[in-house]
Amino acid sequence: MTSCPAPAKPTLGIIGFGAFGQLTANHLRPQFAIHVADTSPALMAADGITVTDLEGACTCDIVILAVPVSELEALCSDIAPLLRPGTLVMDVGSVKVEPARIMAGTLPPYVDLLASHPMFGPQSIRAGTRGLKLVLCPLRTNRAGRVAAFLRKEFGLRIIVASPEEHDREAAVTQGITHLIAKILLRLEEPRRITTRSFDLLWEAVSMVRHDAAGVSSAIESRNPFSAEARLAFFREIDLVRRELAATQTPREAMPVRQGLPLCVRALANNAPQEVIP
Repeated sequence: MTSCPAPAKPTLGIIGFGAFGQLTANHLRPQFAIHVADTSPALMAADGITVTDLEGACTCDIVILAVPVSELEALCSDIAPLLRPGTLVMDVGSVKVEPARIMAGTLPPYVDLLASHPMFGPQSIRAGTRGLKLVLCPLRTNRAGRVAAFLRKEFGLRIIVASPEEHDREAAVTQGITHLIAKILLRLEEPRRITTRSFDLLWEAVSMVRHDAAGVSSAIESRNPFSAEARLAFFREIDLVRRELAATQTPREAMPVRQGLPLCVRALANNAPQEVIP
């Protein structure tokens, strides 16, 4: 009695094989035949992963664009004539308004578009994927529900469906301010032997983002249309707290405002004087 051959796996093209492209390939190898395209000459084939070119990646059923947001427009122009009708194209950028505009305006109308942002990376995924969040922003597709169901079932992810504007407005605070605090704390050369549990948790959060690729930080800080507004609100609150603390000081305790600030607040003020209320 002959057995039926196993059905062929769906194909997944990943364009860009940096930290997140590799993370995606490693987790999806059991479910997909992975085809990877990258400009790196050192790219090597691995078990379950085929190295290809742009054209080869674009013939896949699903194409994931895992390049920095700054490179996305040029990439979309390059792949637009290579994509097949019905292909699902996704990005994984840290901001969503700009990628959504680029993909919708550059890629052909016969492909499906689904913007996404996995709210995790190589650092935060070490303990597993269950319970981690991933945002989906349907642009031009009716397959978002199926993608969400797959990600929930296979990886236990918490799926959030939002518009690109909703994503960027919230991420400007939840992600942008986290990176801002991390940037300041990393500049402080303070002892960390005697700490509270709350500080340990704060430092754990800093450790999760400190090794993010430069393109990730740049996108969060400069390509989110709501980031400047979020920073301004943050610095305003810091200045308000500084004034409240100064008002409780006795004349003997009073010091010049800039010199009397804690190191981390002083660093914040020095970094963005234009965003601090005088």
